[in-house]
Amino acid sequence: MIVLWVALGGGIGAVARHGVNVWSGRAFGAAFPWHTLIVNVSGCLVMGLLTGLMALKLNLGPEARAFLTTGILGGFTTFSAFALDVALLAERKAYLAAGSYAAASVLLSLMAVFAGLHLARAVFS
Repeated sequence: MIVLWVALGGGIGAVARHGVNVWSGRAFGAAFPWHTLIVNVSGCLVMGLLTGLMALKLNLGPEARAFLTTGILGGFTTFSAFALDVALLAERKAYLAAGSYAAASVLLSLMAVFAGLHLARAVFS
């Protein structure tokens, strides 16, 4: 049942992300990736608020938690999950792990994008 809640939330998050993409393109133009910056920062803010509320005030079951975090926020931006992972490591005082994870995630992800672009050009050009 949780998978269905995640799927429903993911659809909602993806539609919301598309809405931000369209709106920010009209509002700010396409010369800078404002859409991604807005989605990542707002998604991280909501992830922090939600997880804080769920830890302190809201007694939600696993379905609701999965719907909100993995579903809606995961469909909106996976950067919020990355940021939460870094924050949780830092809160556990695992600073080296937090820094290593953040650096590795950014660097390896950028390298993977460039590798994928290179591979696509090599195979399909």
